[in-house]
Amino acid sequence: MADDPKRLPGVPQSVLELSAFNPVARDNPHPLLQSLQAGCPVMRDETAKVWVLSRYKDIRDTVNDRTFLRHPLNADPESITARLVDPDRERRTSILFLDDPDHARVRQPIAKAFYARINRMRPEIEAMVDAVIDAAPTTGAFDLMEKIAVPVPVLVIARILGVDESMLGDFRQWSEDVILGLNPVRTSEENARLISSGEALDAYFSELMEARRKAPQDDLVTDMVQLQARGEANIEDDEVRLNLEALLVGGNLTTTDLIGNGIWLLLTHPEQAAALRANPDLAAQAVEEVLRYEAPVQVTSRIVEKDRTVAGCLMQKSQPVFMSLAAANRDPEVFEAPQAFDITRKRASHIAFGGGPHICIGAPLARIEARHAFLKLLARYPNLRLPEQDLTWRALPFFRGLEKLIVEM
Repeated sequence: MADDPKRLPGVPQSVLELSAFNPVARDNPHPLLQSLQAGCPVMRDETAKVWVLSRYKDIRDTVNDRTFLRHPLNADPESITARLVDPDRERRTSILFLDDPDHARVRQPIAKAFYARINRMRPEIEAMVDAVIDAAPTTGAFDLMEKIAVPVPVLVIARILGVDESMLGDFRQWSEDVILGLNPVRTSEENARLISSGEALDAYFSELMEARRKAPQDDLVTDMVQLQARGEANIEDDEVRLNLEALLVGGNLTTTDLIGNGIWLLLTHPEQAAALRANPDLAAQAVEEVLRYEAPVQVTSRIVEKDRTVAGCLMQKSQPVFMSLAAANRDPEVFEAPQAFDITRKRASHIAFGGGPHICIGAPLARIEARHAFLKLLARYPNLRLPEQDLTWRALPFFRGLEKLIVEM
């Protein structure tokens, strides 16, 4: 069990050993996750003061259990989870960390407006993906992350929100800085970047919300301020602003990683790329297999609300529970040939987007963008391939994405 002195040799001892802080895990976390899942599927990390789950069933049961808490202020103050709290903002948070009843009150109207807008804009979203890919080089070699995977998501979410597209570079940098808030061991320099970019986003969205009240436009910011004005959303301005910012950040970086990881996988498995070219109807299934096999978000967490048994172990109130989505999605008890990337195989449902009331709000949009990007890229570049290169993966812990991916025709 978790504190068994007979733990198998080679089994990881710490949650940070499984993250990008460990160069081995940064390059390829899956062998370590396999060892953890087989040797200690419920691990107690006394250094980080967290539990770590790696089996599919344990994680699925936990994310779907509404009694667990999310806000870091509810966590053991000595745990790494407590370090996710911005001391200047205290309980100020997006729906990512809100608990009920506030979570349901805020998430429901935002999700309803967001999904309605995505549905209306789907042809426009696909046209934006086309435009970015059509502008990429047609000969030679180029960085797919720079030319396609980075610009597609930030352009799409900017158009949905209605933000100034001349500021896409700023939005991308602010997103990179603000997401450092999910790094529990960030440096003082990273914390300064987090605060500075958070303040810049606050100022921008405050002005934008006020502008939309005076002159409505066809965008999500207008949708939200009009819901407030009609009394259909019991949400304060600060809550609207925080969650619009979260959509910009979340809809930007993780979808970039989904597109990049997917093209890398398809090009390193040319038979899979050939299958998708031959049968475009496999596109939706290809996206799900990419999410299962190399998900952009590797970990989610919950906080134990009272002393109780979780995954067969007695856990105490306020103890955080980290869950390896990457390990769960390759659990051999659930997935046949889990280490094989195969877009043609019908799989059980992955949990790359988490689950329960906190399931990723941006999942439908990410699926639309990735599906269309995969099809468009393979159609436009029938001879696309990967030259020899050293891959560098994102250094942000608990996320998985490439910094650069050189492709050539």
